[in-house]
Amino acid sequence: MPDPTSTVCPRCAYAELEHVHSSPVPGVWDVLQCGRCLYMWRTSEPARRTRREDYPESFRLSEQDMANAGEVPTIPPLRRGH
Repeated sequence: MPDPTSTVCPRCAYAELEHVHSSPVPGVWDVLQCGRCLYMWRTSEPARRTRREDYPESFRLSEQDMANAGEVPTIPPLRRGH
């Protein structure tokens, strides 16, 4: 199981990761979350989701991408009667 202090976010390469949860069976997996882009993953997922060097380039984010990102749209109100 990777040590969160020695890894970086697969999506944006940020080094500050939060340990969010551990598996009910100790040592099987952990859930980590990036402190910058909020990407979240289980340590048991494939390398293309957990390792920066294997994460698809088309989905990687840089500091510049993050700084120039548009606002996240708000969630519209629920429709009534549905």
